[in-house]
Amino acid sequence: MATEATAHPVRARRDVSSLILPAVGLTLVALVVAWLIVNLVQDPARFFRIFQIGISQGALYALVALGYTLVYGILELINFAHGDVFMLGGMVTASVVLEIFSLGENPAFGVLMASLLVSLVLATGGCAVLNATVERVAYKPLRNAPRLAPLITAIGVSFILENVAIIWKGTRPVALPETVLAAGSGHEIFTIGTCPNCVVYTSDRLFVVAVTIPVLLGLLWLVRFTRQGKAMRATAQDKDAAAMMGIDVNRTISFTFLVAGALAGVGGVIYAYYATSIGYSTGFTLGLFAFTAAVLGGIGNLPGAVLGAVIIGLIQAFNEGLPWHAPGTAWTQALVFSILILILVFRPQGLLGEQTPEGG
Repeated sequence: MATEATAHPVRARRDVSSLILPAVGLTLVALVVAWLIVNLVQDPARFFRIFQIGISQGALYALVALGYTLVYGILELINFAHGDVFMLGGMVTASVVLEIFSLGENPAFGVLMASLLVSLVLATGGCAVLNATVERVAYKPLRNAPRLAPLITAIGVSFILENVAIIWKGTRPVALPETVLAAGSGHEIFTIGTCPNCVVYTSDRLFVVAVTIPVLLGLLWLVRFTRQGKAMRATAQDKDAAAMMGIDVNRTISFTFLVAGALAGVGGVIYAYYATSIGYSTGFTLGLFAFTAAVLGGIGNLPGAVLGAVIIGLIQAFNEGLPWHAPGTAWTQALVFSILILILVFRPQGLLGEQTPEGG
């Protein structure tokens, strides 16, 4: 009887705590929604312009976040060097723009498209090969080592790639010319509403979405409907069982790194043309944002990575662009990493509920 009497208060306290946390979460969400509604009512045109920027940023983060989630899903490895692979893709783009095509301000549209195509081919192929090489040299020998060993190795590879960028391009950010693909310099595509309270959709925002969406759809098709994609999913679920079914596990893992590197390369190209500036440390910050997006959506879950990336992009855009009681640019990183901490503490499986396996 005494044991039962003692168990009831403990159970009651657990029930109360399980109710408090969702209540606090719902309250915070309600406050954010109310803040967004107030800003929408005060200046609808500005709100939707910032919304477009957030979608563009989220699409860019999605390309990098998918690389994190692909590698984690198959190896349970957080590849901290992934952001630096993205950065080198931007550096390749800078070389194409400045050294091969010598683009200036507002170049001819045909020349700009040619430089974009060459940048996509070189950056995507180069980053894919680089990422697969990193896996073969740095991660494969540690496949059966304790988890801490490949994690430390990933951090070491990140520093190596940053130093490669410093030797190649120096410590100062590389500036690219502003074109119709650059943020804030795009040409009008269409207008919604009557100006001055109109919403203008410009070529720079179309560029990000027009490149990103086909890549994301192509990745989804690859993973869901191709033989290699089925091998990736089988290896992610159980490597030993996949090997028994005749799947070459090592080749599948290398292919996964190849695809993740290609996604980082595409992201580097988009970022270089869109932001018109890229430095050796760019991949570190953006990579952490993309990693937060992957965790937020559910790391190991491809749609979750895209969802998390769009949410992070909107949070950043609304925080930095809305006029009424927004914390401002200085608080962006604090907000994003606070979200990362809260997700890890209260819902580590992410918004879409993808449970990642715990290896031995």
